[in-house]
Amino acid sequence: MNTWRNASLAVTAAAVLALTTACGQDQGTNTNGQSVGAAKPADAGYGADGDYGSDAGTANTAATKPAGQLAVATNAKLGKVLTDGEGFTLYRFDKDTASPPKSNCEGDCEKAWPVVTADNAKAAAGTDAQLLGEVTRADGTKQLTVDGWPMYRYAKDAAAGDANGEGVGGTWFASAPDGKKAAAAGGGAAGGDTAGGTAPADLKGLSVRKDAKLGDIVVDAKGMTVYRFTKDSAWPMKTACTGECLDKWPVVAPVDKNDADAAIIKKGFVTFDRPDGIKQQTIDCWPIYTFADDKKPGDTNGQGVGGTWYAVSPDSKLVGASK
Repeated sequence: MNTWRNASLAVTAAAVLALTTACGQDQGTNTNGQSVGAAKPADAGYGADGDYGSDAGTANTAATKPAGQLAVATNAKLGKVLTDGEGFTLYRFDKDTASPPKSNCEGDCEKAWPVVTADNAKAAAGTDAQLLGEVTRADGTKQLTVDGWPMYRYAKDAAAGDANGEGVGGTWFASAPDGKKAAAAGGGAAGGDTAGGTAPADLKGLSVRKDAKLGDIVVDAKGMTVYRFTKDSAWPMKTACTGECLDKWPVVAPVDKNDADAAIIKKGFVTFDRPDGIKQQTIDCWPIYTFADDKKPGDTNGQGVGGTWYAVSPDSKLVGASK
């Protein structure tokens, strides 16, 4: 009996420790109805910026890939994207530079992001051939550039038309035919100002927007402002917004870490299994919401409502709340 009791206490203690760790150091497991550990990212094993990783070895991994006859493909989410001669999506890296052209993906990074060489490169039909160029890498390889941006493939794109590298690490993006980041018609750069009411098409599940009055705030995939409720708590993780409250303050659905802006804190970036059965995203273990009276991207009508609802900063702090 004592042995069983001791074992039971040990298991309980381990569960509590796992939950505490999740909300303090972003690790853990599902305990007491709270999903306190994020699902394994699709690109686990890659560096913090999605640069590379130990699992990079796939069928497409290679030192270089020739550009060949470029083409323009239409992606359902991204609009027009540039592809190489084999139909594979081409990518650009935010840590590179276009003027002057320079690649900052070297060594193991190249295993995940094979360099596209300028070999036999021909402009896609209907595009400006003058945008094509090349940059000589440290090893002498001549890498294709488009409007100055070095081009790559992604090792986890298994077939022509795949775009699994989009948004990896918040630094890798499919290339549009003109070398810019691919975005569906009407879109703009992620994290840009959406005060005009049109959400950028390439927003992630959670992105950062610079608001003229509030500064950097978190927005959802539609560009709608994200809020926190001061009556909630992060530890223990609890919600005070239930029933009719949710009609005004819909929860933000779970978001994969790889689909969140790199600037957003990832500690406590977990799913909350609410008592009402709804799954809700948290940042630093705080449940997050949108506001029903925000009618278009850029609205912040929920800011300060009741002295309890505030927009969220990328580090999970309440924006504009009194100290």
